[in-house]
Amino acid sequence: MKIALLSDIHSNLPALESVLNDFPTVDLVVCAGDVVGYNPWPAECVDRIRSIADVVVQGNHDEAVENPSAFDANEMAREAIEFTAEKLSPDQKQWLHGLPESDTIADDSFLVVHSHPKISGKYVFPSEFPNLPRYLDDYRGLVLGHTHLQHSAEIDNKIIVNPGSVGQPRDSVRRAGYAVLDTVEQDVDCRRVEYPIDCVIDRIEEVGLPEELGSRLREGK
Repeated sequence: MKIALLSDIHSNLPALESVLNDFPTVDLVVCAGDVVGYNPWPAECVDRIRSIADVVVQGNHDEAVENPSAFDANEMAREAIEFTAEKLSPDQKQWLHGLPESDTIADDSFLVVHSHPKISGKYVFPSEFPNLPRYLDDYRGLVLGHTHLQHSAEIDNKIIVNPGSVGQPRDSVRRAGYAVLDTVEQDVDCRRVEYPIDCVIDRIEEVGLPEELGSRLREGK
């Protein structure tokens, strides 16, 4: 089975469409959370993911739509999530609210979470991947997001993959990230895709979101 893995789309519709246009033939589409936040197309990204994804788990920005005060310590993120809440319909908000914290794919052999398999909200950086197999006794592998850092590894016969961020990469590579998991070959193809960043920056300025949200896209940070 070939599975497309997406995460951290963050309302970046041009990046999402570029990724979808790059897709090979896959059997399943999985999103590891944070469909919304930061960028200016929350409603459009929710609708697009609802139409193409077979499995979606809830990210911290998806959850915060109902409680923007979760980002009181991050003014930029809070301003973006308040903008997001204004743009979403009640049905879209309800869909985000109802997303599960975790799910399984490939006959329940791979666990999908947004952050950490046991500690919700924890950032799991690539250097910490060797610590994860202890949480995966019942699984062949793990899909996670949250850090916006694309990385995959096989550790103790477990495949662990963060497909990176579609909408706001933070590994100094400005191209949108996603991955394709082959559960038969036990292989992960990590991919990067160009998208029209200037279009996103212009729209961020038009809607009045913080300018830094656009400038960081150019730097991949």
